[in-house]
Amino acid sequence: MNGSERVPTTAHMIPGPAEASRALPTASRESLDDPERLRRMVDDHFEFVWRCLRRFGVPARDADDATQEVFLVAHRKLSLIDEGAERGFLFQTAARIASHALRAIRRRRESEEPPDDDLADSRRRDGDRHEPGDAVLARRLLDEIMSGLPNDLRAVFILFELEGLPTDEIAKILDIPVGTAASRLRRAREQFHALVRRRRAHDRFFFGAKP
Repeated sequence: MNGSERVPTTAHMIPGPAEASRALPTASRESLDDPERLRRMVDDHFEFVWRCLRRFGVPARDADDATQEVFLVAHRKLSLIDEGAERGFLFQTAARIASHALRAIRRRRESEEPPDDDLADSRRRDGDRHEPGDAVLARRLLDEIMSGLPNDLRAVFILFELEGLPTDEIAKILDIPVGTAASRLRRAREQFHALVRRRRAHDRFFFGAKP
């Protein structure tokens, strides 16, 4: 279920340890003592973090900046991250940053003036001439359905269904018991399929779409 969306394959937009250090307050710089560890984290987990931010609903145009923010947080707190716990820290940081980013996006949209009717009609006509492909439509539909899941269930669903991780590793990343991870996964699947059925019923009613 990973889809065909473009995921950055390099970390060129993530600053190196020296550049990132210059972007931090002096007090934070003084606590950093293992720049190579940060570089390994970026190399090993950059694509994972980017994908997770997208799955949490961060638009593609904002995902690069959000990914950079995740690794800047990791840079500041590097000495507090246990060896072997890097992916769990990055995932939970990504979840928080995604939540903040989505709130900021909602505020930005609310502050924008709605387009007048003529402009809106023009945009709709332009959209009709440049309809996205099936992969893009599927990506948008998945984003919409995923947004209907509570955050705790979405996290487990992302890690299991989209990242292909086993339940015991998910429990480790989220710092919860294995039984809790399994229970959340079961509920997430149930709610996901319920949302899919609801969306299909909506499309059949309004657009006559086939099931």
